[in-house]
Amino acid sequence: MSGTDARSGLGVRPQEAERDRALRAVEQRVLWLATAIVDHANRVRPNPGGLKVGGHQASSASMVTIMTALWLEQLRAEDRVSVKPHASPVLHALEYLLGQLDRSYLTTLREFGGLQSYPSRLKDPVPADYSTGSVGIGATAPIWGALARRYVNTQLGAGGTGRQWSLVGDAELDEGAVWEAVLDPMVAELGEVVWVVDLNRQSLDRVVPTFGAPRLQGMFAAAGWQVLTVKYGRLLEELFTRPGGAALRARIDEMSNAEYQRMLRRSPAELRTALTGTGPDADAIAALVADVPDAELAAAVRNLGGHDLGALREAFAQIDDTRPTVILAYTLKGYGLATEAHPQNHSALLTEAQLGELAERLGTDPADPWVAFAADSAPGRLLADAARRLRRTALSAEQVPAVPGDLGRTPHGTATTQAALGRTLLDLHRAAPEVGRRVVTVSPDVSSSTNLGGWVNKVGVWSHEDRRDWFADDAETILHWRERPTGQHIELGIAETNLVGAISELGATWSRWGQPLLPIGVLYDPFVERALEPWSFGIYAGGQSILVGTPSGVTLAPEGGAHQSITTPSIGLEQPGCVTYEPAFALDTEWCLLAAMAQLGKPGGSSAYLRLSTRPVDQALAAVPEDPAARERRRRQVVAGAYPLRRTPRPAVTLVAMGAVVPEVLAAADRLAGLGFPADVVCVTSPGLLFRALRARRGLDDAPGWVLDTAFPADRAAPMVTVLDGHPHTLAFLAGVRGVPAAHLGVTSFGQSGDLASVYRHHGLDTESVVGVALDLVD
Repeated sequence: MSGTDARSGLGVRPQEAERDRALRAVEQRVLWLATAIVDHANRVRPNPGGLKVGGHQASSASMVTIMTALWLEQLRAEDRVSVKPHASPVLHALEYLLGQLDRSYLTTLREFGGLQSYPSRLKDPVPADYSTGSVGIGATAPIWGALARRYVNTQLGAGGTGRQWSLVGDAELDEGAVWEAVLDPMVAELGEVVWVVDLNRQSLDRVVPTFGAPRLQGMFAAAGWQVLTVKYGRLLEELFTRPGGAALRARIDEMSNAEYQRMLRRSPAELRTALTGTGPDADAIAALVADVPDAELAAAVRNLGGHDLGALREAFAQIDDTRPTVILAYTLKGYGLATEAHPQNHSALLTEAQLGELAERLGTDPADPWVAFAADSAPGRLLADAARRLRRTALSAEQVPAVPGDLGRTPHGTATTQAALGRTLLDLHRAAPEVGRRVVTVSPDVSSSTNLGGWVNKVGVWSHEDRRDWFADDAETILHWRERPTGQHIELGIAETNLVGAISELGATWSRWGQPLLPIGVLYDPFVERALEPWSFGIYAGGQSILVGTPSGVTLAPEGGAHQSITTPSIGLEQPGCVTYEPAFALDTEWCLLAAMAQLGKPGGSSAYLRLSTRPVDQALAAVPEDPAARERRRRQVVAGAYPLRRTPRPAVTLVAMGAVVPEVLAAADRLAGLGFPADVVCVTSPGLLFRALRARRGLDDAPGWVLDTAFPADRAAPMVTVLDGHPHTLAFLAGVRGVPAAHLGVTSFGQSGDLASVYRHHGLDTESVVGVALDLVD
């Protein structure tokens, strides 16, 4: 039970006492409703399938006081709140009492089309401010929401104000994503960020034996956060002022978490004995508690700061808006329930009898569980005042200016798809400045190594304020680091989870504040998997962004197996809400990037993942048509997923290539033609779009199917060889387009360092391997 209590003052004014009585009535009704919502879903609603419904009565109970205090006293319409996932019933109870949620939804927790398991921006009937449910990610989202809003304010002047709150379960602090966000240097400047930690010191299976609140205090403080600890409530604080009170405080402070919580589940006589202990101050403690009635003593030892409205109010009043704040609020898991403080109460449900006892104690009726307060009652008036204060004005979202599909350049010579990224951004900024000003790039300390240097030099680096570039006059400096509020590149620390958290929230500004942005995050492709879970959750929560992985595959030959991505093409294929592109040529990269940008910042939009390469490729191999109509036809095919790169009169085999291996496949086509086996070559740019088109044939998707007929026409069906720098199963489904025999080449093992020819030969991506496999199919 260690920790430092930052509060002072125990006096309660009459007006405050009256308000607290009304607040306490609301708090108790919220506790009842949250408990009853979970109970109805599990015990009342028919469940013919027999599958466990679930829900978290105890985890909700520990948050009831905190959330009641926030919603009824602290929050303003411009604030945004990320709610602890397992406290979603508390959120819905408050929404109902505030008149936002229709009563009919209270019986639909975890029902199809009803209240979601965890708060959701897109799926709940009352959209949550932040989707939560993936532990640690929902907690950090308001950090990136604050960053995104500041960016919108400096660039477009329309982000507004308000605090960004996170209600965090203490177990979430075990997640690395939390500390990666807390420690990022940019975060220390975000004074609108406030975290309230539900410090109930329990995990799913047990009471955490040595939960180190002082350690947490030190870690947050070292990162530049204000730390407030709300440990004890006013009942306990009053006991501490009596003779023997200092000894009682020390006794409770020194208890382990498990001893303290076991004490709470004892009879009154056992409680007195356990509280007194056997230490040198036992007599003083015994004398103190001897005159305290059983009920009063039981209430006092449960009176932790996170369940005391006055203690919370005082802590909120101390928030310093010049830096992030964390409030460590001591609570009890299951507070006020029969399961209170039990080590296995995480998913426990009250029995029917226990629910009846709770109803009797709280003055409610289990037969009519959804009764709200009368409008003319003190709680009713309090709720009405809060509802008016929290009412938000309707949002009018601006539209992104039309993104051009083609910037008119035709690359020549030798180029890489990675370099084409930066080139496209610069060209877009010149050709369509109203679009370009909404582009924001984000990287985790890899701007120069991913070819964003020219873009960064052009638009500058975003910061809260102008900062001096001490190397501006250094003639050897190539990348100019000009930090200013008008910059359009955000550089975070090396943590990839922070990168995708930021682009997800930058990609949600169109729906939060009506100002769409075009966020592009760039990272090394091998680390896409590290960033995937938070980015996927960001997409689920409505963030629309572009993730660029570069360089990629075993094509990054000298780097060795540790930096050679294998499964990322499959990730792009399978990620919901995302279109994946892996272009082979610079112009393909431009077209795919522009098409992806055109899908951002609007209802029904989508995210995109581009997998790029550092391999220099002769751009003449792209054979870009010179005729404008033919060029436009090629562009449409590129952004739809595939295009014929080479046709022969009567193909004996179809070679399908994606990305960096196209030169080897074209060389193989030349070899096969010399052997009397003419080959068509199809260049795939998006396996995901092609797979959707194939499913659409069976009515399983609404994607257009014309690209399959263009890339793989029925009259040219032939045995197929697919080749990519990634796992071969990514393109294996293409054999089913026309039902042809097929072989699939790709990477199925970890690589090793070496020159490109040796690495390709090792993995069977070289021309010789393509020719050999093709001959096996056709000869």
